[in-house]
Amino acid sequence: QLQLVESGGGLVQPGGSLRLSCAASGFTLDYLAIGWFRQAPGKEREGVSCISGSDSIPFYADSVKGRFTISRDNAKNTAYLQMNSLEPEDTALYYCAVPYKYKLGCTILSGEYDYWGQGTQVTVSS
Repeated sequence: QLQLVESGGGLVQPGGSLRLSCAASGFTLDYLAIGWFRQAPGKEREGVSCISGSDSIPFYADSVKGRFTISRDNAKNTAYLQMNSLEPEDTALYYCAVPYKYKLGCTILSGEYDYWGQGTQVTVSS
């Protein structure tokens, strides 16, 4: 059974940090692009970051550039999203996703992804 499971969300004060994990089972993340997305209540899903499969080149949305870092550990079949300097505007349900096959590079367009996790809640509040 193909599955992505996010973890690491929680409640954090503004300026704080969290590290999200995305663990895959039933398939290997090797050579697959991985994307992180978020959706806040009443808002559309937003692409946050992605990392390419073949050469692990990252890409970030302008809203998180310089604060978030995406990474992957193929040996652990897991991807990560390190989030620093968190702001209340970062509050959302965060998802990871992968396409069903190898694609060159990566994108934060959600339509390019086929498998999604259930999400982990991040709340930034004092």
